[in-house]
Amino acid sequence: MLKIYNSLSREKEEFVPIEAGKVRMYVCGMTVYDYCHLGHARVMVVFDMVWRWFRARGYEATYVRNITDIDDKIIRRAAENGETIGALTKRFIDCMNEDAALLGVERPDFEPRATEYIGPMLEMIDALIAKGLAYQAENGDVNYAVRRFPDYGRLSGKSLDDLRAGERVEVDSAKRDPLDFALWKRAREGEPAWDSPWGPGRPGWHIECSAMSWKELGVHFDIHGGGQDLQFPHHENEIAQSEGAHGCRHVNVWMHNGFVRVDDEKMSKSLGNFFTIREVLKRYDPEVLRFFILRAHYRSPLNYSDAHLDDAKNALTRLYTALKAVPFEAAESAAPDWEEAHGQRFAATMNDDFNTPEAIAVLFDLAGALNREKSPQTARQLRALAGALGLLQRDPQDFLQGRPAMETENPDQALEEWIAAQIAERAAAKKNRDFARADRIRAELSEKNIVLEDTPQGTSWRRG
Repeated sequence: MLKIYNSLSREKEEFVPIEAGKVRMYVCGMTVYDYCHLGHARVMVVFDMVWRWFRARGYEATYVRNITDIDDKIIRRAAENGETIGALTKRFIDCMNEDAALLGVERPDFEPRATEYIGPMLEMIDALIAKGLAYQAENGDVNYAVRRFPDYGRLSGKSLDDLRAGERVEVDSAKRDPLDFALWKRAREGEPAWDSPWGPGRPGWHIECSAMSWKELGVHFDIHGGGQDLQFPHHENEIAQSEGAHGCRHVNVWMHNGFVRVDDEKMSKSLGNFFTIREVLKRYDPEVLRFFILRAHYRSPLNYSDAHLDDAKNALTRLYTALKAVPFEAAESAAPDWEEAHGQRFAATMNDDFNTPEAIAVLFDLAGALNREKSPQTARQLRALAGALGLLQRDPQDFLQGRPAMETENPDQALEEWIAAQIAERAAAKKNRDFARADRIRAELSEKNIVLEDTPQGTSWRRG
């Protein structure tokens, strides 16, 4: 039995799909005007993990993650750069896909772009106006009338009076109520625009997800996910739009991953502690970052620091070191054995609201057994269970020796040849009982962050 914490009910609920054996999931994706940051990395990895788990348990899972390719930030950045909006968004979509691939994030089934769904947005806005839930203001914008939707605030737990006093409420004299939000923005000089019954303009931010999820998954689907920062106002507004337009429940389960903090402070450009995925991957293997993200429960705050990344690297190294004891070909991953004791524990923890920290603890227990037994069967089970999290699928030597996960050529080939020569020279020195020379070679390699490991089968090396 899978239980998921539902942000709407504020409790764990047994997951019952709308259609038996199938799950439909929509996740709010990136606004593509800059490189993806650590917050984006967490969203991508967390919901990739959720999607993998559904498939591992036999569900036919459909995953939609949208791309926002038109909004104020995009328009402003393109103007600052002196480039077209199309060129800007294409460049950062390509960068996003590169970052995601490095993190082991699989491409969703569908990646709709906002600019391709203008028609469905206009259709929804028209339905909302017809039901008295939206109106065209004097400035030409079409706004949602928040107080006309009785359940507004249910997801965020905020009353309308609380929201009225909140800092995030936009003040606009053209609105009938400060709480109202834009569904359609009238055309402004120099900005892209589409024709509509209310004049040329472009969509507001919130309407795009309502339209795209409707067209790709239907008016009522199983799971909607995203970062905690989107719970209000974005997801609150999605509910108002979708349920207002279609007259039925929008989503059964709302999932939100926690914030990313840096050294116990909120990540912010103004604080100077803002990191892109690319900056982090200059110093750490992508799988280390994925492991770091999954080592925390998805709903908990994730505290980024060099010390925590170093600890994640050391922990992942221990798992790969255990796998190294069995030839990689003999440990090739198959389907997990869910009847085996570790498989049962792993499934139980993952079925408890995707408890990846406890699931990873099971992997370490398996690694301990593998260190004792050197059993190919145990190695296969370790890799199979880890595969449900997108981990431990590389040749252990590739990881331990720091080879890039997705390079077709090894950029460090010359270094590796030098290391091999040093190991051979050290072996010769030991054979000649020149232990001082052997110790100097080990020390020289250690200075270059190369750790030697002597075994009965010979000497291997890994990066420290």
